[in-house]
Amino acid sequence: MEVLIYILPLLIAYILDLILGDPRWLPHPIRLYGNFIYAGERFLNKGDFRFAKGALLTIILCFIAFLFFYGVNIFIKSYPILYVVFNSIFLFYALANRSLIQEGKAVFNELDKGITQGGKRLSWIVGRDTSQLNEQQIKTAVFETLSENLSDGVIAPLFYYAILGVPGAMLYKMINTLDSMIGYKNDRYLYFGKFAAKLDDVFNYIPSRITGIIMLTVTGKVHKTTEMFSEGKKHSSPNAGYPEAALALILDCRFGGPNYYHGKLVDKPYIGYHDRILDDSEFKTVAKINHSTTFICVVGILFLKLFLSL
Repeated sequence: MEVLIYILPLLIAYILDLILGDPRWLPHPIRLYGNFIYAGERFLNKGDFRFAKGALLTIILCFIAFLFFYGVNIFIKSYPILYVVFNSIFLFYALANRSLIQEGKAVFNELDKGITQGGKRLSWIVGRDTSQLNEQQIKTAVFETLSENLSDGVIAPLFYYAILGVPGAMLYKMINTLDSMIGYKNDRYLYFGKFAAKLDDVFNYIPSRITGIIMLTVTGKVHKTTEMFSEGKKHSSPNAGYPEAALALILDCRFGGPNYYHGKLVDKPYIGYHDRILDDSEFKTVAKINHSTTFICVVGILFLKLFLSL
């Protein structure tokens, strides 16, 4: 029974994400996370000691997220059906593979209508300025986002579910949401969001590298692992470069390079070797890689849990 109530939520959440993705009509706990972060930031991000205030907000919200789900799980553990339903729902909320692919596909669809439409839709999912990007730069940005967020939005939550169950997955989602809202190096968040950004770096360290390795494995290019680590460390982020490097090596293309962020030119290094034209048909290849990587991760967690239960 112990193994079953662990395995069932994983399988149900994975299947729900495959079928539903992230329907906008459903209430979502990450929106609630965002409301808490927004309220805390508005109240604390002023005056002196902004780093300490940001760290305090981050620690408090992380403890609340973990302890809430941990406490609920303890309370409902004696009700197996309720336990499975509760954990299935919230692990489903923690995963974002289908919605990630859908958002990437939406950019390609808008790009067919014109550069302006494609760039505008891209701005929904990336932080860079998109108004001056050409067709190839838009496609490159989509592929970079699909690879990077495969780690942040799928493999990392699964990794922390494997270690700490739904409380771990939802703790990770709080950390990742904090980083996405206040982890910027601008005048407003440089000090206030620094702790949240560093905590996100720590929590993504292992999942990002696992993501890259699985991506190479499912495409028969695991022999490029050393190259992935070499190229991945060029990225300014300690983690984002590894899944990006894996995809660049798989597609034999090049990511990175200079881009504008909030009106400032950021001269990012290139990742990968071959500066070539990306074709629309390659979107299906990238989507397949994301699905295959997610599937292998889920299967790996299942086998690991079954092995440890023997």
